[in-house]
Amino acid sequence: MNELNGKVALVTGGAKGLGEGICIGLAREGCDIAINYLRSEQAAEGTRGDVEALGRRAITVRADVAQPGDVVRMIKEVEAQLGPVAVLINNAGTVNPRPLDKLTIEDWNEAIANNLTSAYLCTQAVLPGMRKRKWGRIVMVSSLAAQVGGLVGPHYSAAKAGMLGLTHCYATLLAKEGITVNSVAPALIETDMVRGNPHATSDRIPIGRFGQVDEHTDAVVMLARNAYMTGQTINVNGGMYFS
Repeated sequence: MNELNGKVALVTGGAKGLGEGICIGLAREGCDIAINYLRSEQAAEGTRGDVEALGRRAITVRADVAQPGDVVRMIKEVEAQLGPVAVLINNAGTVNPRPLDKLTIEDWNEAIANNLTSAYLCTQAVLPGMRKRKWGRIVMVSSLAAQVGGLVGPHYSAAKAGMLGLTHCYATLLAKEGITVNSVAPALIETDMVRGNPHATSDRIPIGRFGQVDEHTDAVVMLARNAYMTGQTINVNGGMYFS
């Protein structure tokens, strides 16, 4: 029995890249999809069309998920149009590489807000309904940078590591309430962002190639389907980090 069939999934940053893949993957499992975006309206509409082509309902919702008011409005809009959120994928985030001697407090605050605070706000917003229904799936899209530091900078690594801390705490507190909370930590998945980064080369990857979006999506969908895994981090990184 597929427990995801007919459930409503909210994917933050769902317009393109990893988010687009997650939207389509969850739609294939029978979810109706709310596609959050901030600036990529055209891409979000394209993803909506792809979801609807699979026979599922879909809406696009513009919201800055680092802003509490926007998050509250977004959840209300999703629930009014699709129904209660049963699956939350905290995928939204920004990457702003900075050398150590150029890193500012503004860079730090922006990274924490867009990558970590956004995940906290969205999770807190959907939890009352999930706890009432005794069912929920939450997945944090973190990064290899949370585990090894990476090249973007301490602002990004700290934000992504914070998502793992959120995962552990929420999973512990919600384990008896039918709600699972897990993370994925991808690295060098072949998206437009990675292809456009001259420092992203496949020779750093033990497997010898970039990951594919579908390979990352598979991990997210597995976590959404599985009722017995919670508090875990799935590494989709081609062997760049073992745990």
